[in-house]
Amino acid sequence: MLSKASEKTMHAIRWVLVIGWTLLIVSLFYDPISQYLTEPSNLLSPLRDLQLSDDPPIKVFVQGKELIQNAYPIGARIFWGMVVPSAVMIVLVFGHETWRRICPLYFFSQIPRALGLKSKLDISQNKWLTRNHLYVQFAYLFVGLNFRILFINSTRWALASWFLLSIFSAILIVFLYGGRSWCHYVCPFGLVQTVFTGPAGLLGSDASSAPPRSITQSMCREIDKKTAKEKSACVACKSNCMDINAENSYWSDLKKPGRRFIQYGYLGLAIGYFVYYGLYAGNFDYYFSGAWTHEENQLGTLFDPGFYIFERAINIPKILAVPLTLGFFVIAVYLLCSKLEKVYRAHLRRRHPNISSEQVLHRSLSICTFIAFNAFFIYGGRPELLRFPSEVNLVFNGFVILVSTLWLAKTWGRSSEQYQRDTLIYSFRRQLKKLPIDISRFLKGRSLDDLTSNELFILTAVLPQFQRRDRLQVYKEILRETLTQGNITPQNTFEVLRELRQQLALNDDEHYSVLSNLTQEEPSTVYPVPSQQVTTVLRPKKLSDSPKKVQATPAKTEIRAKRRPPKNN
Repeated sequence: MLSKASEKTMHAIRWVLVIGWTLLIVSLFYDPISQYLTEPSNLLSPLRDLQLSDDPPIKVFVQGKELIQNAYPIGARIFWGMVVPSAVMIVLVFGHETWRRICPLYFFSQIPRALGLKSKLDISQNKWLTRNHLYVQFAYLFVGLNFRILFINSTRWALASWFLLSIFSAILIVFLYGGRSWCHYVCPFGLVQTVFTGPAGLLGSDASSAPPRSITQSMCREIDKKTAKEKSACVACKSNCMDINAENSYWSDLKKPGRRFIQYGYLGLAIGYFVYYGLYAGNFDYYFSGAWTHEENQLGTLFDPGFYIFERAINIPKILAVPLTLGFFVIAVYLLCSKLEKVYRAHLRRRHPNISSEQVLHRSLSICTFIAFNAFFIYGGRPELLRFPSEVNLVFNGFVILVSTLWLAKTWGRSSEQYQRDTLIYSFRRQLKKLPIDISRFLKGRSLDDLTSNELFILTAVLPQFQRRDRLQVYKEILRETLTQGNITPQNTFEVLRELRQQLALNDDEHYSVLSNLTQEEPSTVYPVPSQQVTTVLRPKKLSDSPKKVQATPAKTEIRAKRRPPKNN
C-alpha cells in the first residue's frame, strides 16, 4: 500500500521507530520511571493495572498459588502486548511491503551499506542456506518462542539481550551477503510475513502492473545524490524476490521444500504457545491478565513443574515441558493439516477433475493462514484489549474476522495461471498505448484501463489499423517485458504465451522468429548469465509436437554474450 511513498518519508518513519525501539531496549536495562504508570492508585495513567485496582482486586493463580503482582516497568508489556500484534496485523492488511519499509531491524541491518561496506560473500554460493532457509527461519522462530516463555517474557535484561543479539546477527548477515539477506534467509519474522502475506496483503500493491525495471513494493532503494530521485539499490540477493513482486515469489516458492511445513507448523506453534499457558498455570486467567509480562522471578521457575493439569502438578521441569509442548503441537498440527489437505484434494478432484495440484495446495495454505490469523488474535494483544469495555473487544473481534475473511476472498481465486494472464494483460495494455493509433473513438468514452482482457483482444481484432507488423511488435515487447521481470523463462515462453499468440493471430513460427531476434538484440535479457556462452532458442522439433517435448537447437545466428555482471532485478 505504501510502495509509492517516497524513500525519504519512509526513512524518516524508520528513524522514529528505531529511536522508539532503542529507548525500549534501554528501558529494559534501566527504567526507574514507568512503574509509576502501572500503580493501581494512579488514576491519571491509562496504563495503570485495572485488574489490581478492582474492588476486590482480581486474583491470578498459578498452579494453585496466588501470583503476587506489584507495580512494574512497562517495556515488556508494550512490546508483547502492542508491538507484536500490530506487526502481524500490518502484514496481513497492508502487505509485507509496508512492514519491510518501516521495520527498525531492517534499518539496523543496513548499517554496513550505509557505511559503504561491500558484501564479502555471494549468497547464491551458499547452496545449503538458499535451499533450506525456510527450515532455518522456522527453527529460529521455534527457539525464540521457547526462550520467550522460559526466559524473556518478563525478564527485562534477557529480553533486551535478545534484541541486541538479533540486531548484531542482522548486521553480520547483511555485512556478509548484502541486500536483504537477513530478511530473506534468517529473520523469523520474515517467515511470519510469508505465512500471512500469501500472494498479497489485503491492501497490498500489485507489482505485476508496474512497467519493467520500475521500483515496486518494498524493493531496496536509495536516493540518487546527483538527481535527488529514487533509484534501485537491489543487489540480487534473492531470485524471485518477495520485495520486488510478492505474488511472483509466492507462486515460484509454493512447492519449495519446507513451504508446506512452515505454514502448517506455524499454526501449530500459535496454538501450542497459547495452550501452554493453560497447561502450566492450570487456568487461562494467567495469560489473559497479562501477568506473565511482569512476573517476578521468571528464571526461578525453570525447574518447577512444567504442567498443572486437573489441579495436580506434573513433575516435568518447565525447561523441558515448553519445548515438548510446542514441538508436539507443531508435529500434530502439521500431520493433521497434511491429512486434511489430502482429503480436500480428493474432494476437489472428484468435483473438478482438471484442478491442478498447485491450486489445491494454494487453497489449503490460504485456509491455514485464515485460521492462523484468527487463532493468533485469540491471544495476541488480548491482555491489553481486556482492559477496555466489552464493546471494544466485540468491535475488535469483528474487525479481525472481517479483514481475514476479505483477505481469504481476495486470495481464494488466485492461481499461477491467472497471475501470468494478468501480467500479460497489463503488458498488453502498455503496448497498445504506445501504438500510433487513435483508439479512443472505438471505446465510447471508456479508456484502455477500463477494458477486460476479452474486450482488449476483441478490440485489436477489429481495429483496421492494427496490422500484422503491429501485432509482432506488441508481442515482441510483451516477451521482452516478461523475460526482464523474470515472470517466465525462455524455456516456457512457448506455452505461457500460447493464448496471447492465438488472440493476436500469430503462428508458432513467428514466436520463434521473435525470440530469435530478441536473442540477437538483447542476449542478456533472454539468457541473463554472466559467463560467456552460445545462446540457443528452445523450440519443438516440429510444430505438431507437444511443447513438453523440447530440445535445444542453435538459433540461425549464434550469439556470444560478452561477460557482464548479472542484471539487478
